[in-house]
Amino acid sequence: MPDQVRIAVFGASGYTGAELLRLLAGHPSGTVTAVTAGERAGQRVGDVYPHLVPYADRELEPIDAGMSGRADVAFLALPHGTSSTIAPSLLDAGLRVVDLGGDFRLPADAYPRWYGFEHPAPEWLGKAVYGLPELFGAEVVSADLVANPGCYPTAAALALSPLLRDEMLRPDGIVIDAKSGVSGAGAKPTTTVHYAHTEGSVRPYRVGSHQHTPEIELVLDRASGTATSVTFVPHLVPAVRGVLVTCYGRLADAATLEQLHGALASAYRGAPFVRVLPAGEMPDAKRVSGANVCEIGVGLDTRTNTAVVAAGVDNLVKGAAGQAIQNMNLMFGLDETAGLPTIGVYP
Repeated sequence: MPDQVRIAVFGASGYTGAELLRLLAGHPSGTVTAVTAGERAGQRVGDVYPHLVPYADRELEPIDAGMSGRADVAFLALPHGTSSTIAPSLLDAGLRVVDLGGDFRLPADAYPRWYGFEHPAPEWLGKAVYGLPELFGAEVVSADLVANPGCYPTAAALALSPLLRDEMLRPDGIVIDAKSGVSGAGAKPTTTVHYAHTEGSVRPYRVGSHQHTPEIELVLDRASGTATSVTFVPHLVPAVRGVLVTCYGRLADAATLEQLHGALASAYRGAPFVRVLPAGEMPDAKRVSGANVCEIGVGLDTRTNTAVVAAGVDNLVKGAAGQAIQNMNLMFGLDETAGLPTIGVYP
């Protein structure tokens, strides 16, 4: 492995790309050698994001800039449908790729329904490793192509997988109520994220059609070994960062709160980026703002025999850029925690 991993960031003008640069600036074994953008190609990083002082004078190259011999790994922080047109050529050039979009998370036949396009590189879907390190880290180590999970699926899968695997929850009828800050919608201004529309507002969106629904079911199926079904309802809240998912699942058999908590605590013992709270305590997405951490809490409604498992992540860090760097660390034999903060910015 190289002493310094050479890194290309594609889509550096978006929120996730900028977060990659912020975190990589402190990485002890990674060096950013190329930054690209779409509409803002030709501009300096400092003109787009003045806070990224270490990269202020770097020019944003076109997305199709050649990377052969310039980088060991490429992070693709690009719009859905774009990564799958670029990743094959990068892989053929010898780079390893971490895709932060949704282009390599689902089977080919799912893309027209959930993403609205025919997949341009279906031959790569079977070669991609789903990059949720706490569940599939052993596979990430040798992967050339990693599908970095979405923010909602990261939180939901970490919350539910241990209880499903231990057959403590019924795999059907799971309800996931999710909340996200507006940065999850991306940097492009739209009426959806306009201040006048979001301030003081909480609203559900894409009920029954959100692309993270099949991703959540696929990762839960795989992690638990059984077919699951979920009703997933995301909401937009007036915050910049943060995802909180509250998951409701009926108990498969009698269980106490202490047993549920014990299953989660056992599953993540030694996991540097998962914080299981004491039994009955609930997470707060604000506490993990800026950190590559997932907070998990579990409660039990004994009257309805329902486990309530909640998880909070920073959608731009553990839900995107931080997790991508965590995957890179595993891929290149580095300390899994290298360059990644575990203490959030609070209040």
